Amino acid sequence: MNLSDNYLFYQTRKQLPVIKKAEGIFMWDHTGKEYIDGCSGAVISNIGYGNKRIAQRIAQQAQETFFAYRIHFENQPAMDLARKLVSLSASHLKKVFYVSGGSEAVESAMKLCLQYFHNKGQGAKHLFISRRPSYHGCTLGALGITSYAPLEAPFKAAVKANPKIPAPFCYRCAYDMVYPACGLRCAHALEESILDHGAENIAAFVAEPVGGASTGATVPPGEYFSVIQSICRRYDIMLILDEVMTGFGRTGKFFAYEHWDVRADVVALSKGMASGYFPLGAIITSDEIVDVILDGGGFAHGHTYAGNPMACAVGEEVLNVILENNLVSNAAVIGNHLKQGLKTLQDSHPIIGDVRGLGLLLAIELVKDRQTKTPFASDVSANLALADAAFNHGLIIYPRKSINGFKGDHLLVAPPLITTGSEADTILERLDTALTIVEKALM
Repeated sequence: MNLSDNYLFYQTRKQLPVIKKAEGIFMWDHTGKEYIDGCSGAVISNIGYGNKRIAQRIAQQAQETFFAYRIHFENQPAMDLARKLVSLSASHLKKVFYVSGGSEAVESAMKLCLQYFHNKGQGAKHLFISRRPSYHGCTLGALGITSYAPLEAPFKAAVKANPKIPAPFCYRCAYDMVYPACGLRCAHALEESILDHGAENIAAFVAEPVGGASTGATVPPGEYFSVIQSICRRYDIMLILDEVMTGFGRTGKFFAYEHWDVRADVVALSKGMASGYFPLGAIITSDEIVDVILDGGGFAHGHTYAGNPMACAVGEEVLNVILENNLVSNAAVIGNHLKQGLKTLQDSHPIIGDVRGLGLLLAIELVKDRQTKTPFASDVSANLALADAAFNHGLIIYPRKSINGFKGDHLLVAPPLITTGSEADTILERLDTALTIVEKALM
């Protein structure tokens, strides 16, 4: 295999091994080397790799049709999956609109809100408040509510600016305060931003229930979303929850909003929805919102592949696998076991400043000085050093920077929901080895 004969490009010139096989939580490259996928790819492979039920469902659906355009036909897999999604969602969420991925889901949620207010004669509502840092997607609309500097810089001229408020990131509080003495200032910042920009101009507030790649599995204080929700209602502003990464059991609840009983107007879904077996995403919303959209002539938005039979057949079977194998409860149990193991590693590795997360969406943050929380210099890239060391020892983890993409090194540890206790222990052993190597080099 000639790896230099490669006409692809993505983010870097780094030469990567070629994937040969994947099964369960394990992957093998073209040389036969084994890896544990400790981050589910991009926190997507909830049911792991090589699931035979999915292969069988693909073969079955292939005998019927891969594709039918949504304005010509309904299709049974799309209808069946929508019915199951509604049954698992909060009682007011009754309508599903399909897309092919997370950025599309967030963008669709934004456009749904804009058209809803337009149809109601409130077209001035055009701004979306989100958080800093945050990541909601790479399309231009979703990028406008993202706050992660390296991803934004090249496209600033083409992206609409939207207001940002500090994320509920207690480890690195934007106000240099401590919960609960802070009085949840980061939540009340929403009202301040609304008043600054005018409620008549704000369409929605957008947030992940648990922080994903941008902050590394940050869990908000318990009262955070009740404050956010009351502010949104007070000012007639929609609440969009980005469950692209957190949905489908990842945090130990089927949807992460269940941890706080949040009543969102729109929920964006993808990633674990089809677990990497097919491109699929959706938004789910209320009858009332959809009625306003349809009464005004229909949703002026859509994607060619949205709701295609094969994607929805795969999504339905993934959902069946999650439910029938109790993977949501497994994520809670194994997640707690893995989190305790990460805290044990923290005791023996001073490079670990923080361990955080819910279920199997966990993260460690690396620091130069644990007492002061001083991050490594941005050019050190401690997160990449640890990811590379782990990869060399057969463990894949997901590196990002927590201080708006500039510095502050964290790594997501988020293996598939099928992970067993013994497999979690192996993840911890390989991570321990990698930490020892990087700590020796950097501390």
